[in-house]
Amino acid sequence: MEIRQMRYFIEVAEQGSLASAASEIGIAQPSLSQQVKNLEERIGTELLIRSSRGVTLTEAGATFLEHAKKILSNVDVAMEDVRLAGTEPTGMVVFGFPSSVSMVLSVPLVETIRNDYPQIRFRAVDAMSGFIKDWVDDQSIDLAILYDTNNLRSSQSKLLLNEDMYFYSAKDNWPFDTPPGCPVPMEKLKTVELVLPSKSHGLRILIDRFCKSSGKTLNVVVEMDSLTQIKSLVSRGSASTILAPAAAYDFENQGELVSAPIVEPTIRRSVYLVRNPDKVLKRASREVQKLTVSVVKELVERDIWKGEFCAK
Repeated sequence: MEIRQMRYFIEVAEQGSLASAASEIGIAQPSLSQQVKNLEERIGTELLIRSSRGVTLTEAGATFLEHAKKILSNVDVAMEDVRLAGTEPTGMVVFGFPSSVSMVLSVPLVETIRNDYPQIRFRAVDAMSGFIKDWVDDQSIDLAILYDTNNLRSSQSKLLLNEDMYFYSAKDNWPFDTPPGCPVPMEKLKTVELVLPSKSHGLRILIDRFCKSSGKTLNVVVEMDSLTQIKSLVSRGSASTILAPAAAYDFENQGELVSAPIVEPTIRRSVYLVRNPDKVLKRASREVQKLTVSVVKELVERDIWKGEFCAK
């Protein structure tokens, strides 16, 4: 099977006509028809249905078209990689972050990329996980961080770390006898006034799932989907909250919030680096992927991102 035959077949399929495809490619129609026929013989099945109105794909043809496009995209990327071997990776990389991860990861990752690969143009997009999943599926972003890879039509994921949720309040509004930093059983949270994201938010879904499985209830008095607004409200002593340490690192580091790990049960979630395998992985994206793992590892080692690093 020749690469040229696949290119010809794709052009015919997209034009819906041998004559139009031949004109677009710049070869005689009989020659194009013979090339497609040779391809069908090589594969051992009919790919096109010919008629006086043009051509349509058979079921096998539609399947082959999808694979042929991927193969040719990978061939093009491979040729580009070879051509650029020894040079710096270039091009745009679009990376989707949930807001809680963006707060701890996006800035050091951007700084590392700018230092190591200044020719890479990096675009960080913050959004709720549901939107990020859609963007992974429709290939409008190259890489993403997600807590849950379920409901993705096609994904390739790497587990980066596991992180536990913590209880947060203002220092002068600490509601427990034990000091900040000492583990707090979830049972003690039932009378504390909490501000949490709404029920459609990924963090709230996680918290509610753990509460349900352990038979615990929480006193949620305010719902806000903005993490910045949640932290501001809590820092003013108006309520307390449950967050991942990565999401509250800035406020806690400035002394505006204090925290304690939650136990009985521990609320834990996994953090994944995700991409759609159907989207061609450009060299620039591969390098950003590697840098992401190394930056996350450093953040965990420096205790900036509290969690158990899992990537190899």
